[in-house]
Amino acid sequence: MRDLDDTIAAIATAPGGAGLAVVRLSGTRAIAIADAAFAGGGLASAPANTLRHGWAVAPDGARLDEVVAAVYRAPHSYTREDVVELSCHGGRLSAERVLGALLGAGARLAGPGEFTLRAFLNGRLDLAQAEAVADVIEAETSSAHALALAQLAGELSARLVAITERLRDAAAEVEARIDFAEDVGGVEVPAPLAEAIAGAESGLAVLLEGAAYARAIREGVRVALVGRPNVGKSSLFNALLGEHRAIVTAEPGTTRDLVSEPVEIAGIRVTLTDTAGLREGGGEAESEGVARARAALERSGLVIWVIDAAAALEEGDRALAASLAERRVIVALNKSDLPAVVGRAEVEALAGASPCAWARVSARTGAGVRELESTLARLLAGDGGTAGAVANPRHVEALERALAALARAREAAADRAPGEIVALELRESLGAVGEVTGETVSEDLLDRIFRRFCVGK
Repeated sequence: MRDLDDTIAAIATAPGGAGLAVVRLSGTRAIAIADAAFAGGGLASAPANTLRHGWAVAPDGARLDEVVAAVYRAPHSYTREDVVELSCHGGRLSAERVLGALLGAGARLAGPGEFTLRAFLNGRLDLAQAEAVADVIEAETSSAHALALAQLAGELSARLVAITERLRDAAAEVEARIDFAEDVGGVEVPAPLAEAIAGAESGLAVLLEGAAYARAIREGVRVALVGRPNVGKSSLFNALLGEHRAIVTAEPGTTRDLVSEPVEIAGIRVTLTDTAGLREGGGEAESEGVARARAALERSGLVIWVIDAAAALEEGDRALAASLAERRVIVALNKSDLPAVVGRAEVEALAGASPCAWARVSARTGAGVRELESTLARLLAGDGGTAGAVANPRHVEALERALAALARAREAAADRAPGEIVALELRESLGAVGEVTGETVSEDLLDRIFRRFCVGK
């Protein structure tokens, strides 16, 4: 753990050309150190939440850059410490020279995420909110940004606090019954208390219901287009992207490698992958393309199975249908502008295949492509009405452990097991929830969490 007695400094803005750059300090000596590297009116006497215009200067008084100093006094700052932010001209050199002057005046270079770590340690943010800071920065879609902002605002934390309070009350009552068994007639858990445990269990289950969708919003989803050669995968890939990204020819087997492009659908970052046509035989290059296509299929969270609806099905379609049986699949019946030879009934008859969704499209004319996007959006959303709550995989794992412990506590109470067993499971559940909010967290876990942050945040 970093020493909280230090005053830390770092460049808070991204490197590269820009109108402004910000150098941030936080700590007990932040204002004094900034004042030593600032000419333009003493910062030591500056009221909280004020701006001072002046120059950043070297120890010998040489001007380094024109700056505006923002002064925040504890506890009304991002870290709940004294904070000074010096806004200088953008570009690498100005910010580095200003930072160098602050380090020379007594500040220490901050580690990754150390400002946010201090905000957590000083009680301004809980751990779930602190992790949301990185998610806000890394968000690539509007939905991911909104999800991260909701967590930063404390929506997940508020739900967990309500559940935690119920668990603490239940654990306290169970433990009281253990301590005063003679006075209360035994250590068995009464029905109202068992109902309270079941209510907390239900609350956690609701939070976890939308986890898959929330994670898709946060991290994106891989969607592979698969099918036999020359069914129109590349044409459909281009139509979904709205640009000619993949090469399209009448020759079967044109696609030999994976072609991937990101696109936003229903607020989710979707990485579409055009794959080689799946068939046996072919040359060495095509065989390698088929192998890569199968690997892309395994990595995909959702599959668009493209079928030429104007041509008869083949044995290769049967093998592909079998491999897709356990996957989330959209069947795209392509070439709908031509007389239909294959329909839904013929495809479902293949190896008992039961695709989850259907779309009839023409990649050539564009007919049905928007409907395919709508179907894809619906599948990506799933049962996401309660989604946004739990997106972070670490949170999901911890809350699943908490839920499992609560289930054991409920079952033990229903079986009229000794109260000690119920209390033990309740405490385990509380500890797992505390790993999300930061109430029960190790120093090693904090290091791992904040290591992924950028320096200056």
